[in-house]
Amino acid sequence: MLAIGRYHLDWGSADQPPLVPALAALMDAVAPGSQPALASPAALATGCAVVLAGLIAREFGCDRRAQVVTALAQATVLWTSLAGHWLTPYALEPAQWLLLIWLLIRWVRLRDDRLLIALGCIAGVAALTKLQVILLCSVLVVAVAVAGPRDLLRRPALWLGAVIAAVIASPTLIWQQVHGWPQLQMASVVGGEAEALYGGRGGIAVQLIVFAGVLGVALGGYGLWRLLRDDDMREYRFLAVAFAVLYVMVVATAGRPYYLVGLYAPLAAAGALGFARRREHGPTRRWPGWLAVAASTALASGALVLSVTITRSDVGEQIAHRTADAFHALPVDQQQRTAIVGESYIVAAYLDGYSERFGLPEAHSLNRSYGYFPAPRPEFDSVLYIGREAASLRDYFDTSRQIADIGEDLHAFVLTGRRQSWESIWSHERTLTVS
Repeated sequence: MLAIGRYHLDWGSADQPPLVPALAALMDAVAPGSQPALASPAALATGCAVVLAGLIAREFGCDRRAQVVTALAQATVLWTSLAGHWLTPYALEPAQWLLLIWLLIRWVRLRDDRLLIALGCIAGVAALTKLQVILLCSVLVVAVAVAGPRDLLRRPALWLGAVIAAVIASPTLIWQQVHGWPQLQMASVVGGEAEALYGGRGGIAVQLIVFAGVLGVALGGYGLWRLLRDDDMREYRFLAVAFAVLYVMVVATAGRPYYLVGLYAPLAAAGALGFARRREHGPTRRWPGWLAVAASTALASGALVLSVTITRSDVGEQIAHRTADAFHALPVDQQQRTAIVGESYIVAAYLDGYSERFGLPEAHSLNRSYGYFPAPRPEFDSVLYIGREAASLRDYFDTSRQIADIGEDLHAFVLTGRRQSWESIWSHERTLTVS
C-alpha cells in the first residue's frame, strides 16, 4: 500500500481502489518511516467497528449489557485480531460495512430518508476502498425485496443515494474499465489460490464461521436463528437473508474467508437481544456467558500475539539491502541502463519502500498491480531481476546470468540485450497470479 501510495497513486490498480494507498502515503508524509503512524488508520477503523457494533445493538433495542457484549464480540473477531492493525483494505472494510448496516437498521426504525442519502455517500467511499461493497449493496437490495421491508425500495432517496455512490466511485470504476477490469479477473486468481491458502471451499466454509470468534459464533448463530424465526425481528430479516446469500456465494466462488467480517456484528446483536429477552423472563445461568467471553478474549489475544510474532519486520529491508548491493556492484554505465524488476508485486513493493534508504531506482514487476504501472523506459536495455528464476523474461534478452543470492529463496539475475519493446514484453507476460 505504501509503495503504491508513494510512487504509483492513481484512481485504481489491478486489485485495489485508491483510498488505502492514499492513506498510506498521507501517513508516511506526516510521519515518515513511522510504523505506528502507518497503522493508525487501521487501528482507528477497527475501534470504530467495535463502537458501531454496540450502536447496532442499541438500534435493535438491546440494553446496555447486551450492547457491551455485542461490542466485545466484534472486538474479539479473530480476523480483526490477526489483521486489524495492518493498513490494508480489509482492515478498513468491516467498519465501512457496519456503518452501512447501522444506517440501514436505523432507517428501518425511524424511516428518516436522510439516512439513505448518507448511506449512498458511505457506499461510494467504501467502493474506493474495496469494490466488494457493490456486491454487498446488490445482495441487500435483493434481500429486502425478498424479506422486506419493501417500502425501502420505493423510497426515491434510496436511489438518489445509489446515484451519489456511483458518482463517488466513478473514478475507480472508469479506471477499471479503461484497463480491462482486472478486478473481475482477480476472482479466478483468488479461487485458484484457495486450495493452498485456505484448504479449498471446505476450509473457507469453516473459516468464515471460525473467524467470528467464540463469542461471535455463539451470538451470531443464535441471532441468525432469531432473525429468521422471530416475528418481532421480521423487519430485520433481510440481514439474515443477505448473510446467507453472501456466505453461499463466497464459498461457491472460493473467495477469501474474511470477506464477511463486516456482517458478524448485526447477527451478534440480534443474538445478544435474544439473550437479554430471556433474562427478562427469569433467572438464567451466567457461567456459560462468562466462559464464552473468557474464551473469546483469550483466543483473540492469542491471535493478536501470533500475528505480531510471526511477521518478520526485517524481511523487506533485507531483500532491498541485498538488491542494492547487487545493483551497485554493476558498472556505473550499466546501472544507468538497467531496470529493476521483481518477480512478484511483493518484492517490487519492498524495493520501492526502501529505495530512498538504499539508493535504488524505481522498481517494476509484471505481477498484479505493478503489471499495470508504466513499464521501464525505452533506454533501459538490461534488467536486474529479483526472483527465484528469470524464466518469464529470459526469452526476451540475449544473455541471462545469476549474480547474487538475495535470501528468502530469491536470487539476482542480470539480463542484457533486450530484443523486444517493453510494451510487448509487458503485454505478453503481465500476470495477476503470484507464483
